[in-house]
Amino acid sequence: MPSNHEKLGTHKPEWLKVKLHNDARYAEVAAIVRQHDLHTICASGRCPNISTCWSRGTATFMIGGDVCTRACRFCATRSAPHPAPLDPKEPIKIARSVKLMGLRHAVITSVDRDDLADGGAAHWAETVRAVRETSPDTTIELLIPDFSGDLSLLDTVLRAESDVVGHNMETVRRLTPEVRDRRASYDVSLAVLRHIAEWGAERGEPYLAKSAIMVGLGETRDEVMQTLDDLAAAGVRRMTIGQYLRPTAHHYPVAEYVHPDVFAEYKAAAEARGIVHVESGPLVRSSYMADRLAPKRHQTLAELGREKGGAR
Repeated sequence: MPSNHEKLGTHKPEWLKVKLHNDARYAEVAAIVRQHDLHTICASGRCPNISTCWSRGTATFMIGGDVCTRACRFCATRSAPHPAPLDPKEPIKIARSVKLMGLRHAVITSVDRDDLADGGAAHWAETVRAVRETSPDTTIELLIPDFSGDLSLLDTVLRAESDVVGHNMETVRRLTPEVRDRRASYDVSLAVLRHIAEWGAERGEPYLAKSAIMVGLGETRDEVMQTLDDLAAAGVRRMTIGQYLRPTAHHYPVAEYVHPDVFAEYKAAAEARGIVHVESGPLVRSSYMADRLAPKRHQTLAELGREKGGAR
């Protein structure tokens, strides 16, 4: 039997090696991105799953600039207290990219913009509406910041009516102050997710809320299980669990490489708690296989839930 944990060394374990898929669909999307100089976080972030996602007609875009007002210790994004002003043309640029790439599922994320009065909420909403107008059959998934816990700003984003709204918990409660920016809070993140879930439930869309955690930061099994309990209680019904990989030597250290068997255990535990759709594995990232439970356009998430057998 393999060990459930890999001691750190000079080489990453075998299960962290990326298998590239270079099919016709991926090549087509890659060519369009190069030809039109389109920006995706898939490419700029060197995501290990880029070929898989692009082959499936899914891509992730980052709005609000490339400088974050927060400085989480796990994240490679640049940080500054006063980033450049928002680009008013960005919503149209994102919509154009989605249209040109022919995406069936678009994921949109952003940096934190604590410097703005509304945290960028109106910009978020405008981007969703622009994509919806130009690509009405594309499902839209958001990965949003916490807006400092201001639920009225969150409502601004929710009213734009995307198909999925995610907010990442990132790690367990104990490690949150060490790993995330000091302005981030485990309980605020839970409140954001609970509000998203309640918003969806009121509209017959119980699968709206999504979250993600990383493992390998030094958390214990019991702490992961408690986090799954908390997410399920908040109404999260889909999530991802992936291995933390240190961007540079200056970032938070990796404590361990978690074995695929443990990821399988965490997936089963999340599903047993009623989190209906879980992607869990060493190379899984927040938007990995994001389209799998995305509803077809003009189909409600409640209808999708009945197709999938409903919540467990």
